[in-house]
Amino acid sequence: MALSLQDKLVVAISSRALFDFEEENRVFEASDDHDYMSLQLQRLDDPAREGCALPLVRKLLAFNTGQTHRVEVVILSRNDPASGMRVFRSARFHGLPIERGVFTRGRNPYTYLNALGAHLFLSANEDDVRSALAAGFPAARVYPESARAGGSHPLEVRIAFDGDAVLFSDEAERVFQKEGLDAFQRHESDRAHTPLMPGPFKPLLQALHALRAQPDSPMRIRTALVTARSAPAHERAVRTLMAWDVEVDEAMFLGGLEKGPFLAAFEPDFFFDDQTRHCESAASAGPTGHVVHGVANPLGNERISVS
Repeated sequence: MALSLQDKLVVAISSRALFDFEEENRVFEASDDHDYMSLQLQRLDDPAREGCALPLVRKLLAFNTGQTHRVEVVILSRNDPASGMRVFRSARFHGLPIERGVFTRGRNPYTYLNALGAHLFLSANEDDVRSALAAGFPAARVYPESARAGGSHPLEVRIAFDGDAVLFSDEAERVFQKEGLDAFQRHESDRAHTPLMPGPFKPLLQALHALRAQPDSPMRIRTALVTARSAPAHERAVRTLMAWDVEVDEAMFLGGLEKGPFLAAFEPDFFFDDQTRHCESAASAGPTGHVVHGVANPLGNERISVS
């Protein structure tokens, strides 16, 4: 029987999301890929330091025990194949049993997400993230400078999500930006019993919900909704999750308060938000990904980098 990733949680991740390749990326941006490749080969036996998503990956891979394989992590990178050798060696050094990788030497790698059946794509390259989101895959641009996840919950994966334009569509956010807070509150109160359309990260939340239901797992999952919504607009968000038959363990309706301090208390292994001001606040508390989607993220000029 052919191997398949169909029944697994599949995470595709770029090399810069997994490892600290910021110095190497500066070489790439300052010259060309030949100097970058040369530097990576010079450092082939020098394991890269961990990047902001490495603790999350390590915890997710801990769901795999013995013959039970629930999670697959695949390197999906603009790196060239030769530089990919250092990526795999670094993974082995950090004790990450990652076996699969796709290296595209500068080309946008998002086209391989469908073949992988990916539930999440993490990259430091905004253009790649936009392409993945446009193709219907949960994706986020990591903040490499994010604070690293703490070690307080070694047996628990903690993931926090913004609501509008992340778990939910940006329908309500569009009303807020066009007509203001009062109109937004009325819009959501009038539609409290009408579920919001799905946002790009609904498939990831569903996949985590299914993973947590697996019996005899050594790891647990704890999720949180962290949103600028407040009462009465909270009700539509809660009812939407109920209509989807998925759960979050915690919900924070912050009414515009800064998210960073609340995330510091939750201690997430990763947080996803569509607005850069919230991401910048969150990055001081822990690993953060910018969901470059919706009305808050009009298309601009993205700078190409290795990923």
